[in-house]
This record gives sequence, C-alpha cells and structure tokens, in this order.
Amino acid sequence: MLKHEQIWHAIDALAARHGLSASGLARRAGLDPTTFNRSKRLTPDGRQRWPSTESVAKILMATQESLDTFVSLISVQDPAAGLRMPVISLSEAASPAAFSELGEPAGGTWDEIALPGFQGRKSFAVEIDSPSASTLYGEGTVLLASCDAQVRRGDRVLLRLKDGGMVLGEVRRETTNGIDLARTEASGPSQFFPRDDIVFVARIFWASQ
Repeated sequence: MLKHEQIWHAIDALAARHGLSASGLARRAGLDPTTFNRSKRLTPDGRQRWPSTESVAKILMATQESLDTFVSLISVQDPAAGLRMPVISLSEAASPAAFSELGEPAGGTWDEIALPGFQGRKSFAVEIDSPSASTLYGEGTVLLASCDAQVRRGDRVLLRLKDGGMVLGEVRRETTNGIDLARTEASGPSQFFPRDDIVFVARIFWASQ
C-alpha cells in the first residue's frame, strides 16, 4: 500500500533527477508553481493532501519519464546523497523577508531542493524564473550559492542590496569600497556597487545547466 510520504518523495526525487525544485518541476509541467510545495502537502487542519493523477501525468510528460520510473523512485530513499538546500525563485529572493540580516534564508516562501554540493548555514539556491533575468542562465536553471565562500575576480555572484534588490553578475574587481560587477542580464560596461549598499555577496558554485 502506497503511503502519502512515498508519493511526495517520488515527486521530489523526480525533480532532483532533472535538477529542479518541486516548484520548478510544476512550472515545467505547466502547473501552478506552488502545486508541489511542502506547504500544500497537508491541509490547514493537518489532513494529508495527495497530488492528483493529472498532475503526476503532466510532470511525467514534461520530463519524458515513464510511470515505471516514477514507481521506482518511490522506493529510492535518497535522491541526492541526502543533501537538501533551501531554494527560492530569483524574483521572490528580492522580498525584504527572504533573508535574515546575516544572509540566511528566512520566511515561509522557501522550498527545498536535493542537489549535489554542500550545505551550510549561509548556502541557498535560487531558480531563474524569468528569461530576461540572465543572459548566462536559462529560465528554470537552479543556482547554488554561498555567503561563506571566498569571492575572487571572475566569480559569478548574487548581491543582496539594502533596497531589497538581487543582482546577478560576474566580479570584475572587488575593493574595500565595493564591487565592480558585469551584469549578466545586460551588455555594456560593468556597474559599481558601493559596499554600504550591499547586504551580502554570495558566490555561485553550481548551476543545473
């Protein structure tokens, strides 16, 4: 007899198999991005909520996987070596409540993704949710970033600004006064961001492309 947690586990494992978060998998299948979020797996009064057969059929079609594959994932205990990381879309990451003052994921909009890499208190993932967000990464790409990693010239980073903005780019020069960044969504000269305007700098160390 199938259990509630086994079905949801298989959906998470299918998403991890294709380098996606649960919300990214739903989006690829043409579903509402929140369809598979953990907050949707139980009703407000604590009753189990099951995914519909239609939604399962759509994610199998979107990933070109068979029903047999989905069934086999039900028994997989660990889709990605046990490493889970908080993930959020790039546009949602701009929310004032998305991060704590220390650069740690905060608030209730975060999902989880199972991916290779490392976990740390200041490591997180963002999902490119707009084709105009970056010329380097396609829509649906998941980026793993860490605020603990040392940043050097040529590294791709995410800047969290005090005005709430999130900036994706490549480091051209870093000084005590700020960072000169080549924006990935625009051509032309690099842009300087004063240190006083920056909340944190997170180095991108893995992309699902």
